[in-house]
Amino acid sequence: MSLLSIRNLHASIGEKEILKGVNLEVKKGEIHSIMGPNGNGKSTLAGVIAGNPKYTVTQGEILFNGKNILDMPVDVRAAEGIFLGFQYPVEIPGVSITNFMRTAVNEQRRYRGLDPLSGSEFLKLMDEKKKVVEMTANLANRSVNEGFSGGEKKKNEIFQMAMLDPTLAILDETDSGLDIDALRIVASGVTKLHTDKNATIVITHYQRLLDYIVPDYVHVLYEGRIVKTGPKELALKLEEKGYEWIKEELQ
Repeated sequence: MSLLSIRNLHASIGEKEILKGVNLEVKKGEIHSIMGPNGNGKSTLAGVIAGNPKYTVTQGEILFNGKNILDMPVDVRAAEGIFLGFQYPVEIPGVSITNFMRTAVNEQRRYRGLDPLSGSEFLKLMDEKKKVVEMTANLANRSVNEGFSGGEKKKNEIFQMAMLDPTLAILDETDSGLDIDALRIVASGVTKLHTDKNATIVITHYQRLLDYIVPDYVHVLYEGRIVKTGPKELALKLEEKGYEWIKEELQ
């Protein structure tokens, strides 16, 4: 059974239809990359899966672990095991990363019928997961993303992912704005967290990220639909030729 099954998904913002019949199957243990020109629905697809209320689903279904999640609010989808790493992470002044993550982790545990972590248990977990993205203690004590560089914000996103241990991680242009060192650290963290019990969807414009996070499948999202799927070599062809040849094939 697929972990994520998207069937004939249509979604809009206001009167503008953006997704026009997306079909996608993702199984545990897989890494999928979604590529495509700007403005063709990649971030919309991520937002719809995560439950962003600004999008209206007009047709189709999304099944996650066999459950139809379209009526679930954002927090319930997160508790079910869906994580979205944002292209532009928001700042939360006055809320430390430590307090933010302790609340998030314990809310997730409560949803699953588990006791909250004690202070010492939480700090032990946090120390373990900080190593995944080479996060310093100083960074962890600051307010969420406040005054962070682009690389620090993306490290923090992957740290949150490590703490929450999602079954499905969706990374929306995580490589955006990263220098090569930050890219390596972030991508290495994603790779370390990937197992045969979870799945990852990587949304990106660039082949360079896929040198570090090697996908099982590459999908091209064009004009609101997935129009082509192939192995990792498809990303190399897109890097070399751009998307014009995709347009020509569809004509």
